[in-house]
Amino acid sequence: MSYLVNALALLVELAFDAVATLFLLRLAAEACRADFHNPLSQFIYRTTNPVLAPIRRVLGNWRRINLAALLVAWLAMLLKRLALFSLMGLLPHIPGLVVLSLAELLDFALLFYLVLVFGWSLMSMFAPDQRQPLQRLLGVIVDPLLRPLRGRLVVGMIDFSPTVVIIGLLLARVLVAAPLLDLGMKLALVG
Repeated sequence: MSYLVNALALLVELAFDAVATLFLLRLAAEACRADFHNPLSQFIYRTTNPVLAPIRRVLGNWRRINLAALLVAWLAMLLKRLALFSLMGLLPHIPGLVVLSLAELLDFALLFYLVLVFGWSLMSMFAPDQRQPLQRLLGVIVDPLLRPLRGRLVVGMIDFSPTVVIIGLLLARVLVAAPLLDLGMKLALVG
């Protein structure tokens, strides 16, 4: 690929990943019942609601999972893959594109949580104000992952549960998401 195509591919990935991040944040905040009075929660809600409101009329929630936000995040991954294939001059097969975009959404969600757990653990080490909006939102979102291990892996004053969760997320990316991405790519290119 030429340098211009590489630059365009980078911009396409950044744009669609930003959209997917925003809708995954909405999905995670709703699923974890984040404090709506938090300014970051309000920003996420106001930004995503114009897109999600019409879809939610047709596609409701399943338990606490916002299926409309999940659909939009998956569509962002699908459109990203389609744009990247078109930049390379390829026309992918539809079943492979669907599998590839689902696998990419899974991989992206695992990476999303990995970054959130890492960021939360860094912020908690430096003990900022617990009322800080980002700290509160991250704490609510990562709590379901950390709760089963919290207090069980303490050595001295250090809780190693975020480390174990990060290792688990990395292993899930390598053992689950990567083979699905390979399968999706093969199906998209071969048919």
